[in-house]
Amino acid sequence: QVRLVESGGGLVQSGGSLRLSCAASGGGFIMYAMAWSRQAPGKQRELVAAITSGGETYYLDSVKGRFIISRDGADNTVHLQMNSLKPEDTAVYYCNADITGVGVPREYPYRGQGTQVTVSS
Repeated sequence: QVRLVESGGGLVQSGGSLRLSCAASGGGFIMYAMAWSRQAPGKQRELVAAITSGGETYYLDSVKGRFIISRDGADNTVHLQMNSLKPEDTAVYYCNADITGVGVPREYPYRGQGTQVTVSS
């Protein structure tokens, strides 16, 4: 059973930075892809950033140039460096993972419990 545990959320002022981390355990595999999604109150969940074991990445248009996703493949750990944060980035951020895939997946079978990110104006 794959388990994902997020850390690093919190409250930050507009323009500030936060770094989220997620560690995957269980399954005995190197995750093919790991990603971050988010869900704001009253809105649908959206994929924010993703990275494959080969280093291929995806970013939501609204975070390009501000967020950077990276991973430690051997440790099944993924990070999301969030810079120049805006109030509209406020959401619960979820770590996601998949064992197999092609390209950069947009849907993931495994998801963590989430961590709250709040950006004040």
